[in-house]
Amino acid sequence: MTVIEKVNKSAEDYIIPGEAAPGVASVDVKPVNKREARELYAARQKIHPRHARGTFRRLKWLVMIATLGVYYLLPWIRWPRGEGLPNQAFLIDVANGRLFIGPIEIWPQELYFVTGLLIISALGLFLATSVAGRVWCGYTCPQTVWTDLMVAVERIWQGDRSARIRLDKAPWGPTKVFKKTMTHLSWALIGLFTGGALVFYFRDAPTLALELVTGTAPAIAYLFLGIFSATTYLLGGIAREQVCIYMCPWPRIQGAMTDRHTLLVSYRPERGEPRGPKRKSESWDDRGDCIDCNACVAVCPAGIDIRDGSQLECIQCALCIDACDEIMAKIDRPKGLIAYDTVARQDASARGEHEPFKLVRVRTMLYAGLIVLVSAIMVAAFATRSTIDVNVLRDRTAMFTRLSDGGLRNGYTLKILNKAHQPRSFTIGVSGLPQADVKVLGFEDEAQPQITVPTDDLRELRVFVAVPRGAVAKLTPPSTAFRFVIKDTADGRAIERETSFHSPAR
Repeated sequence: MTVIEKVNKSAEDYIIPGEAAPGVASVDVKPVNKREARELYAARQKIHPRHARGTFRRLKWLVMIATLGVYYLLPWIRWPRGEGLPNQAFLIDVANGRLFIGPIEIWPQELYFVTGLLIISALGLFLATSVAGRVWCGYTCPQTVWTDLMVAVERIWQGDRSARIRLDKAPWGPTKVFKKTMTHLSWALIGLFTGGALVFYFRDAPTLALELVTGTAPAIAYLFLGIFSATTYLLGGIAREQVCIYMCPWPRIQGAMTDRHTLLVSYRPERGEPRGPKRKSESWDDRGDCIDCNACVAVCPAGIDIRDGSQLECIQCALCIDACDEIMAKIDRPKGLIAYDTVARQDASARGEHEPFKLVRVRTMLYAGLIVLVSAIMVAAFATRSTIDVNVLRDRTAMFTRLSDGGLRNGYTLKILNKAHQPRSFTIGVSGLPQADVKVLGFEDEAQPQITVPTDDLRELRVFVAVPRGAVAKLTPPSTAFRFVIKDTADGRAIERETSFHSPAR
């Protein structure tokens, strides 16, 4: 008997887990009803968070205003740097390969500063997580900030939680079409302004804004404007908590940064249980303070029940604390049934003991110490950075050239980068090469030419170094190490770069 024959005749109502292995006459298969399978892979149920009121909700509003304010306004802040330089305070100048942050200018060869900033940011995130869990996710993560903004806009057009639920269940009509259309148009405008603000970080904001409006901006600007706008609309307006649950890796690795002394949004079962509805005439004896009102669930942007314990979906936004405290005030019970607490404190409370919050511990001290160490390294590197950089490339197509008088000549390409905000002049010499003669292409008639490098610019030079016939015997074939010496004519400071002079084997 085959596998199919062993299945009930109404096979369309079942799923076959697998086929029989080759050579096997029959396989015991437990049929799974399709209706049961659909329950295992349920479609997303849209979450309609209720508007919360309280301390943490106000804090989230303040953080949203501050973060969005910085994001939208930063490209428009001016910072005078002098003639020939951009006056935008924060600019990622991809065309010229530079990053401007106020008075700081970072060149491509100095990207280790950006790496240091990223390391400090990561360590800061680790430290914040070890102290208060996913506090970054709950307040300052861009996904959370824009989702909060999208939900606020949705509330303006469609009403609070119950009204939005009724609207979704209602049949399509003029009212529903209008409210839904205005909601999505508002989300699209938010996405457009978000994408517009981001492209302004890559080019002078006033200039690019005028070009975008007049249709003269580069095609790449419109492309990325569309990508950024669509991404914000999709992630903040449509996907929302799905990004945090399924796309973001942070919930899955944050456990490595937390311990029993990490502050987490927690339900206190020793005080709330046993829970259940309560009438005014009933006594509080032999029962907990939780009246099972589900207010904490209604305000949760992830749609979870904090009373079930710590969960991956929880972003530690603390809105459930506001909702619960509001209910506790109404029923004349102490606030704090849901609060920031640690596992160690909860365990101690269950035993009738008191456990103080331990901010200073090995984990937090390690992260803080690493932040200080990396910051000190970056400050030292920045304080000792040079305003001139020289790169020497030796010709490889012809290892050397024999001159008519019997001498030898090697060719080099010198790249002099002037990081100062004023033009500078340099002289080029060599050290460690006997009787060497240096000629710069374009300055052959000058014995000691002064090479001017414009403000904040790179100048590339072709340089030939020749050794006369009488000094060739002093070379060490096949290559002799020597140094180029580039000296600033204004202050006499010199920078040296080592290279080699090639000669034939004797």
